[in-house]
Amino acid sequence: MHFLLRCCILFLSALLFFFTACQPESEEEPELDEQIAQMLLVGFRGTVLNDTNHIVRDIEEYDLGGVILYEKDGPTQSRPRNILSPTQVRQLVTDLKACSTGKLFIAIDQEGGVVDRLKASYGFPVTVRAQYLGTLNNEDTTRYYAASIATTLQNMGINLNFAPVVDLNVNPASPAIGALGRSFSANPDTVVFHAGIFMTEHTNRNILSCCKHFPGHGSATADSHLGLTDVTDTWSETELTPYRQLIQANRCNMIMSAHVFNQHLDSVYPATLSYTILTGILRERLGFNGVIISDAMEMKAITEVYGLTEAIRLAINAGCDILVFSNNIDTYNPDIVPQVIDIIHNLVDQGLISKERIRQSYNRIIALKQSIN
Repeated sequence: MHFLLRCCILFLSALLFFFTACQPESEEEPELDEQIAQMLLVGFRGTVLNDTNHIVRDIEEYDLGGVILYEKDGPTQSRPRNILSPTQVRQLVTDLKACSTGKLFIAIDQEGGVVDRLKASYGFPVTVRAQYLGTLNNEDTTRYYAASIATTLQNMGINLNFAPVVDLNVNPASPAIGALGRSFSANPDTVVFHAGIFMTEHTNRNILSCCKHFPGHGSATADSHLGLTDVTDTWSETELTPYRQLIQANRCNMIMSAHVFNQHLDSVYPATLSYTILTGILRERLGFNGVIISDAMEMKAITEVYGLTEAIRLAINAGCDILVFSNNIDTYNPDIVPQVIDIIHNLVDQGLISKERIRQSYNRIIALKQSIN
């Protein structure tokens, strides 16, 4: 009897060992620097890719999360930057993706109208301003132009469009929004309607879209590219309406923060650096669980007030998952990726940013990337 019991125990132990050994090992968590690198999206120079370009190093060695393409080089005010023709852009994007072992965000600002990186003069389809579409208020026309933009990006292999703008045209003279015709309308329902069409056409072509600029830039009287932009006396709760409705409808893949200051929302920090605004309002109050991305961190609304390390610490702790370094405003830094990785790693080592906070952003980014080709 004891002999049979021992045999049964041995048999069950062997069986348990066999099944345990056959189970696939759980994936190990990536190293901290790899997680940090996924939180960066940067600009670079070059219409073709070669081994000496720092962006190749950034993708292959650091596992950079994403890049952004520009038509014009800001620091030198010259062309070309990354864009010459459809054939050239398609090859550049193909080569960038080939450098990455995972999925790489290839981003662009292709709103239409003034913010139009893939211009007709380079052989791309004509686009129109959001304000034109909102004023016309014709569903078929908006769908036509939205589909045209999304198809163009799909053909180029670009997978992330920093559009649509869902700022309300509260101030038609606003230098960064209204004066450029970037807003569909002052009416939030009109903005939601046309932005929804825009996002649908992108989703249908497996292109991610990004609503911007939270919590609203349309009432501003200044341009955050040029310095502090205070909307305290002009902003209203109505400017949250497009975000509230689009989030409730589960339409937002990604939301971009604005470098605007609003004393009524946060008496100390602009939105990109504000925990109260990005976590308290966007995540907790409006219920957004997706990826929050910053506007370019080199814009003067940030750099004139904060040092690089302080701005990075505040932005990540505020709730930003991805930090954009356009490398395309006043200066160009080919070492921005290793520099920022070191800064964030050191902030973690000092206990000023938690590993859990990095992990949260990394998990959101990877989940979003799994939804694209």
